[in-house]
Amino acid sequence: MRLNKKFIFVIPVLVIILLMFKSKTLDENNTDINTVASEPRNLSQEFKDYWYNGTAELNSYSLEQARYGEIRKGTAIAIFVSEDFLTDEQVKANRPSGKSVSVLKFNATKNFNTGIYPYSIMSSTFYPLSQVQHAIKVSSSIQEWCGHSYTQLNNRADFDLVSHTYFEGLSDKQFSIKKAWLENELWIQLRVDPSELVIGAAEVIPGIEYTQMMHKPLKAYTAKMKIEVIDENTSQYQIHYPELKRSLNINYTTAFPHKIMGWTETFKSGFGKNAKEMTTKATLLKSIRSPYWTKNKLKDEVLRDSLGL
Repeated sequence: MRLNKKFIFVIPVLVIILLMFKSKTLDENNTDINTVASEPRNLSQEFKDYWYNGTAELNSYSLEQARYGEIRKGTAIAIFVSEDFLTDEQVKANRPSGKSVSVLKFNATKNFNTGIYPYSIMSSTFYPLSQVQHAIKVSSSIQEWCGHSYTQLNNRADFDLVSHTYFEGLSDKQFSIKKAWLENELWIQLRVDPSELVIGAAEVIPGIEYTQMMHKPLKAYTAKMKIEVIDENTSQYQIHYPELKRSLNINYTTAFPHKIMGWTETFKSGFGKNAKEMTTKATLLKSIRSPYWTKNKLKDEVLRDSLGL
């Protein structure tokens, strides 16, 4: 069989183009930034002893939150706890079963006032422990006297999202986006194993709280990540979004269990001409272990003192 000379010339050219296209989807570590391969994760006995002992890790922080061009003082709480999670329904399981997986859940709250009225913010992230893959579910809600907003992301064939808010032009949206690294999951990935953190340039979907607060499109942005050693006990994971002019630095103990000691978030606070670069800061106050879901009696309110609340 004789092949046309033009056809023979086209084949290597197509191969080169395909290779060039593929190279653009890789970060500096040759990691595909659009997907995370699902592969088994080997958890150490130290990890199991810490996270599977029937308690949660509760952390309280003093908060200086940038909002509307001013710094507001408040409190933040970070709760980490292992639990069973139904993969199909994507909700907490009442008991382990063949339909559930073990996850590390990260509940983060913020409370602060803007003048006369209060803000209450909460996000929940469910991160699988038995497999190396993206978070299964992320949700974030904001309540304040003007109204409230809620956004939920579910990890299916793509990232499926629903969003509700009282703002004109932003309410009641349902859409999907291609998978990329989630800022919300990086906090938990850090707790599980900092060596799994993406380093270098990659596509990252910013924290949902940030996109809600700043009315930014919920999509992946190019970000640059690196780890810096702060001192003999502390390291810092740095995430910088050039397009958003936003940086997030998370301080954590270098040694296991990689406890989060605090963080800073620098971005433009305010809207329009009044927007100016400011930095939100959180500093660890107290950290305890507790099966807090069983501490729901009036007599248990005194336990809030142990978190400085």
